[in-house]
Amino acid sequence: MSFLWAIIAGLVIGLLAKLVLPGRQPIPLWLTVLMGIVGAVAGNALATAFGVRDTGGIDWIRHVFQIGIAAVLIGFVTPLWARRRHA
Repeated sequence: MSFLWAIIAGLVIGLLAKLVLPGRQPIPLWLTVLMGIVGAVAGNALATAFGVRDTGGIDWIRHVFQIGIAAVLIGFVTPLWARRRHA
């Protein structure tokens, strides 16, 4: 069941990350989900390192870290994917 939640969280985080990035990111949905999952895991680790992983209420700082890292990853992967598609 946790595998299913990881995919759902990766989808949501990946799509939110694409929304904060300017322009269009022509990468497939599976790559968006994958970058969202990696962003979620790395964002959790970063939030733990800063001591803000578990706070009272909604963990907004942790979610900002997750979306921010996913956005950086999508921004990095998009030109590589575009180059691969045109080569």
